[in-house]
Amino acid sequence: MAALCRTGFYHLRQLRSMLRSLTHEAARTLIQAFISSRLDYCNSLHYGVSDSLIRRVQSVQKADARLRTGAGRRDHISPVLRKLHWLPVQRRVDYKLACFVFSSLSGHATPYLADDIHLVSESHRRRLHSSTDRLCVVPRTHNTFGEGASLSPGRVFGTVFRPICTTRTLHTTVSGVNSKRF
Repeated sequence: MAALCRTGFYHLRQLRSMLRSLTHEAARTLIQAFISSRLDYCNSLHYGVSDSLIRRVQSVQKADARLRTGAGRRDHISPVLRKLHWLPVQRRVDYKLACFVFSSLSGHATPYLADDIHLVSESHRRRLHSSTDRLCVVPRTHNTFGEGASLSPGRVFGTVFRPICTTRTLHTTVSGVNSKRF
């Protein structure tokens, strides 16, 4: 993640000097290509990392938003992020992971993702009161390394999509989550 932040700030410095000679659309395309796409690439792997690392990546996102909109360094950034319809980095990670889980449960994911994600109601264990809530089965692990990988999908799906998990289409679910983003 340190390399992600370092390259993100490097590209922002390089793009800042070129902005005057570019059209607004060309500048936005370059910023998207060099910064935003790198922030979103494999960001579901960032689940469970420390808050200090997430804050560093968040600072790259904030600098990206300031460069895109021309906001000053001392301006409040939350209204700028809302105007751009951007989620904070931690929410982006949770959202992407929850989308993977939702796609797996609805049968639209690749088999290697769908094989490990099951609902409580589909498990062969005894019937529980929570089996009607569309909750995921969370497998137990015996070490802390495995918790980041195997416990996260079920927990994120439960916290991000729980209010609207009765829907059956991803579009309806995405619009419901985006309305609750901040």
